Amino acid sequence: MAKYNSHILVCGGTGCRASKGEEIVENLKQAVTDNSLDDQIQVVRTGCFGFCEKGPIVKMIPDNTFYVHVNPEDADEIISEHLIKGRKVDRLLYVDPETSEHITDSKHMGFYKKQIRIALRNCGFINPENIDEYIARDGYAALGKVLSEMTPEEAIKIIKDSGLRGRGGGGFSTGLKWEITNKVMSDIKYVVCNADEGDPGAFMDRSILEGDPHSVLEAMAICGYCIGGSHGLIYIRAEYPLAINRLKIAIDQARDLGVLGKDIFGTGFDFDVELRYGAGAFVCGEETSLIHSMEGLRGEPTVKPPFPSVSGYKGMPTNVNNVETFANIPAIVINGSEWFSSIGTEKSKGTKVFALAGKINNVGLIEVPMGITLREVIFDIGGGIKDGKKFKSVQTGGPSGGCLTEKHLDIPIDYDTLLASGSMMGSGGMIVMDEDDCMVSVAKFYLDFTVEESCGKCAPCRIGNKRLYEMLDKITKGNASQEDLGILRNLGNVIKDTSLCGLGQTSPNPVLSTMDNFMHEYLAHVKDGKCPAGQCKDLMMYVIDAVACVGCTLCARVCPVDAISGDKKQPHIIDASICIKCGACMEKCKFNAISIQ
Repeated sequence: MAKYNSHILVCGGTGCRASKGEEIVENLKQAVTDNSLDDQIQVVRTGCFGFCEKGPIVKMIPDNTFYVHVNPEDADEIISEHLIKGRKVDRLLYVDPETSEHITDSKHMGFYKKQIRIALRNCGFINPENIDEYIARDGYAALGKVLSEMTPEEAIKIIKDSGLRGRGGGGFSTGLKWEITNKVMSDIKYVVCNADEGDPGAFMDRSILEGDPHSVLEAMAICGYCIGGSHGLIYIRAEYPLAINRLKIAIDQARDLGVLGKDIFGTGFDFDVELRYGAGAFVCGEETSLIHSMEGLRGEPTVKPPFPSVSGYKGMPTNVNNVETFANIPAIVINGSEWFSSIGTEKSKGTKVFALAGKINNVGLIEVPMGITLREVIFDIGGGIKDGKKFKSVQTGGPSGGCLTEKHLDIPIDYDTLLASGSMMGSGGMIVMDEDDCMVSVAKFYLDFTVEESCGKCAPCRIGNKRLYEMLDKITKGNASQEDLGILRNLGNVIKDTSLCGLGQTSPNPVLSTMDNFMHEYLAHVKDGKCPAGQCKDLMMYVIDAVACVGCTLCARVCPVDAISGDKKQPHIIDASICIKCGACMEKCKFNAISIQ
C-alpha cells in the first residue's frame, strides 16, 4: 500500500457535487499526475464537511488548511502553490467576518468551535467508498467488541445507560426500545433503519449515509445481535441516489470482508442488510407507515399498540431507529456509556445534528451538544442573520415543529424544553427567518406541505388540516374575520388531540405557535387588511411618492403589464387594478420613490 506525504480531502456530498465538486476532484488528480506526484499525494473524495455555505470545500492534510469556494480552475494553483512551493492560496482561505483575518484551520472558525461531532465523526475525514478508511478510524471495532465480549443484555445496558434517545423525532429511549424487542419471543426479528428523511430543508440522515455509511451498517449489526435478529432493512428515499450508491458499495465491501453475512468474526452470528426504496412520502417517516410501505402496502399508520417491537415487519418483532440514532451506536460502545452521558443535559444526553438553513449566514450541517442555546446556534455557529436583517423566528422540528422567537433564544436545546416552548426537536431541521418573513404565510406554507403529505386515513388529519389551510388562505387574502381566528385555534387543538399518527398530531404546531407568538400579525391581516411583512400579495399595494419621483420612466418601462403611467419628468402613477405586484418597478427605481402599503 502506498504511503502518501499529503492528502487532499474534497467534499463529495450532494451540495458540493452540485457545485462542480466532481470536476474539482478530477482536476486535482490530473494536476497531481502532471506534476509526477502520484506516489506522494492522494486526492480523497469524502462526505460532507458541514459548512455548506462555503462549499465546495478542499482540506489539505497534514497541515489542515481549509479552502472554501473552490472552483475546478483552482486545482493547478492549489497543487503548484500549496504542495510544491509551500505557499497557501490566500484567496481561497476562509475570512473571519469579524476580524477580516484569513483562517487556515477549521477548528478556529466560529462555525466549528462549539460543535462536538459524534454522529458526524467520520464525515469529511474518510472516503465513504473505502471500508479500509472506516476501519482505520475504529470501524467495526464496536461490533467485534460486542460479539466477542458481551451478551446481548450487557450491550443493551450500555446503550440504556448512555441515555441515547431516538433522533428521529420521538425521543424514545433507544436502549429501552432494544430491550423490549429483545424480550419478545420469536425466531425471526428485523432491524429497520429509517432513512426516509422528508422535512423541508433537512439533510442530516442523507449526509451521514453519503459520508459514513459503514457506521450505520455496523450499528444495525450490533442492534441485530442485541435483539436476536439476523436481517436488516434500510428504508431510503429513491430520490437519494448518491446515498443509495454509497450504501450499496458499503454493503458489498462489508460482505466481502466478512463483517456482514454469515458467522461474523467466527462467532456464529449472522446478519445481513438490504435496501428498500420509498417514493418520498413524508408520512412514511412514521414507523408503522414505513413498515407497511416496505411490505408493498399503502403507507398508512396503524393504531399502537401493538408496537413494531412486538409486531412489525411481516408481523414479526421489529426494531426501528433512524440513521442518526444508529450513527451514535459504535462510538458509544467504544467509548462507554459514561462518556456519552457526560455530554448534554440531564434528560437529553449526547449531541444532536441539525440542518441549519434559511435566512442565516452559515447554512450547513452542524452537530452540537444537547443543552446549547438557540442563540449560540444561530449567532455563534450560524453567523447571524443574512444582510444584517433582524432575527424574527426559528422553526425547529420541520413541518411538525413550532416557530420560536427572540424570547426563546436563550433556552437550552433539548427534547423537553423545546416541547414546553411550543416546538419540538423533530429529526433536526432548523430554519431561520428574518424581519421580512410573514409568520401567517410561514404557517400556511407548512400546512400546505402537511395537507399534501397526509395519507388520508383519519378524518382529523385529512379534513381538519385542509380546513386549517383554507382558513389561513382566507387570512392571507384579507377575507377572514376575528371569529375565524378563534375557530383556527380550536380546530388546531382538536386535530392535535384526535389524529391517528404523529403527522396529524403535530401538524397544527406551526399555526398554534405562530398564533401564540405573533398574534399581532394575524390581527393586522384580519382587522387592518395589511401584511406587516409585506409578503401577502393580496394585501399589498405599490405606490409612487409624487415628491420623490422624478419621472425618469424606468419603472414604466420595466412593468410587464403597463400598470404605470405618467409623462417624462413628471410624477408617475400605478394603477392598482392592473398591477400584478411583481416588484420589478420597486427593484429598478433609483430614487426610492416606490413603496409598499
